[in-house]
Amino acid sequence: MAIVKHIKSRNANYSAAINYLLFEHDEKTGKKIVDESGRCILRKEFYMDGLNCDPMSFDKECELTNAHFHKNKKREDIKSHHYIISYDPADVTENRLTGERAQAISLDLAKQMFPGYQALVVTHTDGHNESGNIHTHIVINSVRKTAVERQPYMDKPHEEAAGYKHRSTDKFMSTFKKTVMDRCQQEGLHQIDLLAPAERKITQKEYMAQKHGQQKLDEINQKIIEDGLKPTSTVFLTQKEYLRNAIDECVATSNSFDEFQSKLLEQFQISVIEHRGRYSYLHPDRQKRITERALGTRYGKEHLEQTFLCKDPLAILYVRSHLRLVVNLQTNVKAMQSPAYAHRVKLSNLQQMANTIIYVQEHRFDTQSDLKNTLLASKQELAELQTQFTQHRSNLRILNEQIRYTGQYYANKEVYSQFSKAKYKGKYRKEHAKEIQKYEEARDWLRSFYQDGKMTSLKNLTLQKEKLQQQISSEEEAISSLTEKLKDLDTADQNVDAILQMQIPEPVKSKTKDLER
Repeated sequence: MAIVKHIKSRNANYSAAINYLLFEHDEKTGKKIVDESGRCILRKEFYMDGLNCDPMSFDKECELTNAHFHKNKKREDIKSHHYIISYDPADVTENRLTGERAQAISLDLAKQMFPGYQALVVTHTDGHNESGNIHTHIVINSVRKTAVERQPYMDKPHEEAAGYKHRSTDKFMSTFKKTVMDRCQQEGLHQIDLLAPAERKITQKEYMAQKHGQQKLDEINQKIIEDGLKPTSTVFLTQKEYLRNAIDECVATSNSFDEFQSKLLEQFQISVIEHRGRYSYLHPDRQKRITERALGTRYGKEHLEQTFLCKDPLAILYVRSHLRLVVNLQTNVKAMQSPAYAHRVKLSNLQQMANTIIYVQEHRFDTQSDLKNTLLASKQELAELQTQFTQHRSNLRILNEQIRYTGQYYANKEVYSQFSKAKYKGKYRKEHAKEIQKYEEARDWLRSFYQDGKMTSLKNLTLQKEKLQQQISSEEEAISSLTEKLKDLDTADQNVDAILQMQIPEPVKSKTKDLER
C-alpha cells in the first residue's frame, strides 16, 4: 500500500535537498557516502523531474522566488515542504511497479496537488529507511510562484495567489491521501485506507527520536560490554512507545476501566484519566499528559471499552467498527484482474453495508432524505464554525498586539517623560535610544489603533485574552468533534447510495425499438 509522509524544513539551503536526492546517504547518520577519492556516490537508480522549474537549478530558482515576494527571510520561516509517497514492496513483483512508472504516477499527483509551486519530484528504487520499497520524494518551495485556480482544500484567504505560502493543513493532507488512494486503486496497486485513524500512530518526529535514541543506547551499551559488564537495557523506547507497551499489557488482563486504571498505576506508574470523552495518559517522567490521539485508536476510549465489553459474557457480541466506504468493483482495476482480491472486497463490502445500516438505525434516519439533510446541515454548521474560529484567531492576534504595545508603552513611559524634561535632549536620546524608540513605536501604534484616544487597560486586555483563548479552545474541540461526525455521515451517505444502486435492476432493452428499426 502507498503511504504519505510530510516533513517541513526551515533549512534555507535548498541545495541540500538536491544533494540528498541525487547522492547516496547513510540513513543512520544522514551523511553522504563517499568513495575512496572522497567523491560523492551517485544513487544507482533514480528518476528526477522538476515542476515549474529546472530540477538542477531548483535551489537558485527557489531563492529568486523568495526574493521576488520578500518571503522566507526569517530563520524560523518554513522554507520547504517534503512529502514522501512510499509504495508497497509487493507492488514490484505482483503489480509490475517500476521506478519509471512510480515517477510518472507521482509526477501527476504533484501537478494535481501542488499547482503553481516549484517542486522536485524524485523516485528512488533502493528502499526508504531500509524498507526495500519504491518511493518518491516531492520537495516544494513553501512560496507559490504563480497564481492558480482556488481548490476545495484551500481554507485560507488568498491561498491560491502567487507569493502565498503552502500550509499542510489537515484538510490538505486528507485531500492528498484521498487522491493517492484513488490513483493507486486506478493503477491496480496495493492500498489501504489512509484516512482511517492509525491503530498505532507513530509520527516522523517519534520515529526519528526512536532511531537516534537507539543509536545512542547502542553506543553506551558497547562501552559497558567492553568493560566486561552486561547492559540493563538494549531497546530504546520513546515515552509514547512505553505507554503503548504498558497499555497493551494491562488491557490484556483487565475486565473493566477501573481495573485497567489501577494496574497501569501500580505496575508502570502511569496515570490515566478520562477528559472530554477521551483518555489521557501521564508518563512517569512527564508533567503534561499524552492524549489517546497521539498514541493511536488502539489506545483510545472507544477501542478499550469495546475490549472490556468483549470480555463480559453478558455483553453484546457485535461491536460496530468505524465506517468505511463500499468499494465499487466495476471500476476497481485490481478487482478485475484478481478474483481472490475481488472476493475479499465483496466480504469487506458486506461488512461495511451492515455497519452502515446499524449506523443509520442508531441515528434514527427514517429516509435517505433525512440522512442527506443532516449531512448538508452539518457541512454548513462546520463552515460557519470554521469561519467563526478563523475570526477569533484573528482577534487574538490583534489582542496580542494590543497587549504587547500597551505593555511596551507603560514600560518606557517614565524614560520618555524624563527625555521630554531633559535639558540636553540629543545626549539623553543617545543614552536611552532603545527605550525611547520602543516608547515612540508603541505610542504611534496605539494612536492609530485607538482613534478616540481611549486606551483599554492592560488588566482588561489580559482578561479579554483569557476569555478569547477559552472560546478558541472550545471551538477547536467542537470543530474536531463535528469533523469526525461529518466524516461518518459522508461515508454513510455514499454507502447508502451504493447499496440502493445495487438494488436497481438493469434496464431491459425495448423490443419495440428493435422492430421499428
